[in-house]
Amino acid sequence: MRMMKRRTFLLIFGLLLLMSPSEAEVFTSIGQMTDLIYTEKELVQSLKEYIQAEEAKIAAVKSWADKLDMLTQASTADPEGYLAHPVNAYKLVKRLNTVWSELESLVLQDPSDGFISNISVHRQHFPDEEDEKGAAKALMRLQDTYRLDSESFSKGKLPGVRYSALLTVDDCFDMGKTAYNDADYYHAVLWMQQALRQLDAGEEAIVSKVDLLDYLSYSVYQMGDLPRAIELTRRMVALDPTHERAGGNLRYFERLLSKELRESEKSKPEPSMEKPIDLSTYERPRDYLPERETYEALCRGEGVNLTPKRRSRLFCRYQNGNRNPRLLLAPMMEEDEWDSPHIVRFLDALSDAEMEKIKELAKPRLARATVRDPKSGVLTTANYRVSKSAWLEEDIDPVITRVSQRIEDLTGLTVDTAELLQVANYGVGGQYEPHYDFSRRPFDSNLKTAGNRLATYLNYKDEPDAFKSLGTGNRVATYLNYMSDVEAGGATVFPDFGAAIWPRKGTAVFWYNLFRSGEGDYRTRHAACPVLVGSKWVANKWIHERGQEFRRPCGLTEVD
Repeated sequence: MRMMKRRTFLLIFGLLLLMSPSEAEVFTSIGQMTDLIYTEKELVQSLKEYIQAEEAKIAAVKSWADKLDMLTQASTADPEGYLAHPVNAYKLVKRLNTVWSELESLVLQDPSDGFISNISVHRQHFPDEEDEKGAAKALMRLQDTYRLDSESFSKGKLPGVRYSALLTVDDCFDMGKTAYNDADYYHAVLWMQQALRQLDAGEEAIVSKVDLLDYLSYSVYQMGDLPRAIELTRRMVALDPTHERAGGNLRYFERLLSKELRESEKSKPEPSMEKPIDLSTYERPRDYLPERETYEALCRGEGVNLTPKRRSRLFCRYQNGNRNPRLLLAPMMEEDEWDSPHIVRFLDALSDAEMEKIKELAKPRLARATVRDPKSGVLTTANYRVSKSAWLEEDIDPVITRVSQRIEDLTGLTVDTAELLQVANYGVGGQYEPHYDFSRRPFDSNLKTAGNRLATYLNYKDEPDAFKSLGTGNRVATYLNYMSDVEAGGATVFPDFGAAIWPRKGTAVFWYNLFRSGEGDYRTRHAACPVLVGSKWVANKWIHERGQEFRRPCGLTEVD
């Protein structure tokens, strides 16, 4: 039985290793990942059937072995006397000619054929190494955005969770190794430290403590913490004095520390191991996004609180679309989310049936969401946009036509020149970092920005001809349908003025991207925060300038 279990494990492990690269980006859509749940359930059932077949085979072979054992015990006790009976002689010849041949065929039967066939069918849809790496980075992104320590993830202590999920020592080690291989020593330290903490607490693991200390000590050294690197390396040497790198690293670290102390004329520091590593131990490296801190603070709900005077300007009303016949008898509830720029939310903008139908239509069409490269103009994937999207034609189903007509009725803008309805589903840590919906002209040095770094970033992102091929002008407005509630995270935030709009299933938000003059309203730079817990579904409608000449006439001033 032990050999059978080992064979089963090796069979499955070998299949997983030999799988050809699948359609990557599985982790970018929770909606599509739900299919993997059912795929895994089917494979488990197939695996159980294979085990049952193996057990039935072993039982049959064991039954024959018991019977033949009894016969051989009797025959070997007195071979000549046994064979003196002609029936025994006949049955011995028959057994060796027939029974053992049948037994040989039974042993050679391979019950794994059905399981192998089943897993071969499904493996083309399995996540690949890039998916695992992407999912690991997504957890680190959530860790940063929502200021969650590694233990919170390891113990499943997340807001709004309905199911428990724990990370083992080996899971944490793999997380740290993903960061380490990308030279991301900040996250490597956090996750290797968590793995070590759990291992020190007595949790069993495949990875050894020496290997953990090896990665952790070097990562800590890369973060500039020589005293802690020395302490960790000493632990490693104590565990394995023959380690090929430990002794050399320890001497190197000690020489560096001595040199630093001589140059700074400081005394030897106290061992830093007394204080455990947490999110505040080391400074997180800065990246390409200039408003990172503001953006992430808004995602955590640390937004701007409107003054009483400004809040008094926010109202709720019934919107009848300027006495539109389709809204007269059933006006839409509308409430102000922000005063300037004006952002409104429509309540009950989509029914449950409409949302489910839109998701049903979009799901088989979902593909990794892309962005337009500002230099080449080519659509490409990017780490700052993690989701899957699908574009739905109006003739695909009456519900799409109905939704487009409703958008036109509510906004008063024609959707004849609008883009197709884009449905997006955000996966593990799904996000879209701060961006503009409208295309920008070459950077204006007179434009007020949040500093030189932001100016440089905006200049790089200029894409004045992004929609030229459409022949419909720029994106004048954005209409965003929320088709799911999100347990935690997933807000739409505006870093420039500090607004955070939280998803509410069935509602829609609307704002203008352009002033009446046609100039872009740079305040509308916004982001979709990473989804911490839940699955976020949205349906975007980007409305273009062409056809709005009499519906939203030009203003007389540049920013009217």
